[in-house]
Amino acid sequence: MSKKLFIFDLDGVLVEACNWHRDALNEALLEICNFKISQEEHEFTFNGIPTSKKLQILTNRGLVAQIHHQKINDFKQEKTLEIIERCATLRQEKIDMILSIREAGHTVCCYTNSIRKTASLMLRKTGIEHLFDYVLTNQDVDEPKPSPEGYLFLMEKFNFDKKDTFIIEDSPKGVAAATSSGANVLVVKNAGEVNISIVRNLI
Repeated sequence: MSKKLFIFDLDGVLVEACNWHRDALNEALLEICNFKISQEEHEFTFNGIPTSKKLQILTNRGLVAQIHHQKINDFKQEKTLEIIERCATLRQEKIDMILSIREAGHTVCCYTNSIRKTASLMLRKTGIEHLFDYVLTNQDVDEPKPSPEGYLFLMEKFNFDKKDTFIIEDSPKGVAAATSSGANVLVVKNAGEVNISIVRNLI
């Protein structure tokens, strides 16, 4: 079987962290602007995009003053780290899945729209940070998801054709980025679906 490149999103795929980001941002928004994003709005508009992009959308709607962006972002990142420390746990099914892919001789990467500090903490507490050939964050690209830039970068870096690349995503923005890259896309509903069973027939 030919060698393949597997690229996993982080939030909602390897770690059930989508709500962590929403809760942390809402704490910051309540503290500074006295409003919060609804669950429905989070799911359809904000899930899977960087905090800076979320704040710009809110500013364009007249809900958040541009001058407050840095303060909200700093508060949000602080709260996110607190939630990760409290909620993230070792995930043996993720360890087993990635080890199985690597033992079959394939390349495994993670590409997330999170910043490196929070991504590294999530991966470390989940027990899988050291298992990836490369971890790419939104701080490493010019255009985050839904742009395919990050996925195209990883395919080029490891010299894989799109037909031999498999991307695992959950959010609409992430799926759009993966689809635009031309690679094979495996769409999951949440991190609970992500284990060896979704890649067994590919390795």
